[in-house]
Amino acid sequence: MRAQSEDVVRLRRLWNEHTHLPLPPDSNEPRVQEVALYAAWLGSVVESVVRRGSVDSQRAEMLKTRREEGNQALFRAAGDLGEPMRSYVARLITIEDLLSRLPVDR
Repeated sequence: MRAQSEDVVRLRRLWNEHTHLPLPPDSNEPRVQEVALYAAWLGSVVESVVRRGSVDSQRAEMLKTRREEGNQALFRAAGDLGEPMRSYVARLITIEDLLSRLPVDR
């Protein structure tokens, strides 16, 4: 087993904290569903990275595309829904930022 970078260890810690915090309620609200969909997508990337210790090239490309498209819908949803949704989305964006700095397997 190879040693994991500090960023992967930090990612694992942040994701563990995140998964133990519930999504704010009101799951019938479309803005909440948008955030939940993003969280599920991001979670699939995180789970892979935590296992591998790096980002595979396919997921790196998905992250790059996602970042180019921007997170306006998430920011808007978080702003409209207020706290605790703003904090929830801020954690997800922090996790995404950390993912973007990890090494990519080619």
